[in-house]
Amino acid sequence: MRNILAIARKELTLYFTTPWAWLVLTAMAFLGSFFFLGALSTFKQVQDLAQAFGWAKAPPEWAPFKNLTDGVVMQLWGVQIVVTILAGPILSMGLFSDEYRRKTFELLMTTPVRASEIVLGKYVAGVTMVVTTLSITLVYPLILVAFGSSQSGSVLEWSTVLLGYGAVLLLGATSVALCMFISSLTESQVVAVFVGFAVMLLWLVLGSVTRSLEEPIRSAVTYISIDSQLQNMLKGMLDPKPLVFFGSAIAFFLLLTHRAVEAKRWA
Repeated sequence: MRNILAIARKELTLYFTTPWAWLVLTAMAFLGSFFFLGALSTFKQVQDLAQAFGWAKAPPEWAPFKNLTDGVVMQLWGVQIVVTILAGPILSMGLFSDEYRRKTFELLMTTPVRASEIVLGKYVAGVTMVVTTLSITLVYPLILVAFGSSQSGSVLEWSTVLLGYGAVLLLGATSVALCMFISSLTESQVVAVFVGFAVMLLWLVLGSVTRSLEEPIRSAVTYISIDSQLQNMLKGMLDPKPLVFFGSAIAFFLLLTHRAVEAKRWA
């Protein structure tokens, strides 16, 4: 455990002494603020119209805008998913590729540290960065609590909000594991980041192509799609299925990374 934490600490130091971490944090803050203000503006417009004409005459698509949780916070999950998927390859591209490029991987392999500890230490650092980027967006529900109002007494349904953040964090952790494996296969950070982008974006849109497929392929593809796995948690329902699915995916990619690192050791 000491070696894992030491490697994670070293990687986190490298993150914050290079522009990439700050770029991701800035982009997360900018995009989050932009879409948060847009969702808030839409919510206010719908609320004003509904109060003027009455909710009884409101169209069905206005139903989520009856409260801040559904009308603002849940509207941001799609953006959070896309940004997290894009952040994963950027945060993971140099975990091994940079070691290969700077010829420090051989030196790392000569230290009294096991390959599994190296993999886990770098993974912990990557997931810590994902948590850091997501924590920036926690300011939005806090703003709603501070300045919002609700007739029911509770401005936000915190269980729904936190489950949504948990779902996005699961996806981010999986993205780091996958992209770290890709990084372990090449010394080019450009290749690592673009392949990571391509794989994660393909996984993201996988659910949209299932309608043109026939059974049982459609059911199988739907099951492994991001939308299918995270849908319940994003709606505020505790579902163990994505925990098992993404947990298995993370373990699988970490195992592949370990094998790739071991192969490099003896290459």
